[in-house]
Amino acid sequence: MEYLVYGRDRPGALAIKLRVNEEHQSYMDGHAGRFVARGPTLVADDEDADPTGSLHIVDLAGPEAARAFALEEPYYLGGAFETVEIYEFRNLLGRTMWEFDGAVSGYGRYLLIALDSEAAVPAESPHLIVAGYLHDPDDRSLLGAAVLVEAPDPASAAALLPAASTEVHHWRFGGR
Repeated sequence: MEYLVYGRDRPGALAIKLRVNEEHQSYMDGHAGRFVARGPTLVADDEDADPTGSLHIVDLAGPEAARAFALEEPYYLGGAFETVEIYEFRNLLGRTMWEFDGAVSGYGRYLLIALDSEAAVPAESPHLIVAGYLHDPDDRSLLGAAVLVEAPDPASAAALLPAASTEVHHWRFGGR
């Protein structure tokens, strides 16, 4: 079962992340082959932009395994996150971020999260990297949708997941 785990950074998180980055990468290496997507969210679409969070979509045995993954993660243990969200993720495209081949020069990458049970994932777009519905990990009720997308700007990205609650985060591919 796939889970979306999103740690939202607290103030001062960058110093913590820099200090425990090798532990974080080693922890993620231990889950290699299970990832659908991973990477940091950022304050801007810039290689040197400060992170605002850490996204992982990962295949795990169930809700307890997802909680263990999130709570044993070195950034979490180091105190980098203000909050950690865990959702069951229903991957509508059936692919990973590494299988996406539609990169467009000059486009940024974004994580869209809409916690609205009426949010509809776009049926088709060559700019969708990964897309799916978010469910409560315990009772499996529909909570919303999440999309990783490339777009020319944040407003264009947001238009792909129209909902009053849609959050738009700059995002980039993560991993070693």
